[in-house]
Amino acid sequence: MQTQPQMRIELEPLAARVALHPFLAGMNRTHLRLLTDCAMAAQFKPGQTILREGDFANRFYLIETGRVVLESDAAIDDPVLLETIGAGDLLGWSWIFPPYVWHFTARAIEPTTALFFYGTILREYCEKDHSLGYELFKRMSMVMTKRLQAARKQMLRLHVDAPTSEPDGASIGRQRAIAI
Repeated sequence: MQTQPQMRIELEPLAARVALHPFLAGMNRTHLRLLTDCAMAAQFKPGQTILREGDFANRFYLIETGRVVLESDAAIDDPVLLETIGAGDLLGWSWIFPPYVWHFTARAIEPTTALFFYGTILREYCEKDHSLGYELFKRMSMVMTKRLQAARKQMLRLHVDAPTSEPDGASIGRQRAIAI
């Protein structure tokens, strides 16, 4: 049985869903029409991988309901949890920057609905209408900064907690300096 908010979202016309998403608040009607033109509805089950680090980035999502974890699996055995995102959030900014490769893995941790946008088509629209590209870039850069800061904090936590081969005093002093 679906929850009431999710059923309501699925019944809304796509154009209304695009226009009402918080990430796009304040965008003009022309830009919203272009975004709607390359959008479709998406649903994910708990545990389903949405984006995989290192894969080709050709899309992005605006989360409507549910929660998604962002992880990094680069050069380690266990993925590192970077952040959990949910309704109102953007998922995926790598589609707009060459070499168009995902920097994180994203996995649904509960049933999730989202708006899916074809990034390759949208990049063409942005080339033709630079004001659209600028609007998206401004919004995505805020998300990028937040995500990179979350990744930085997590790396610092892992580094401070990691065992070292230095004498206890040197290691503690270095860890305190990093944590500041």
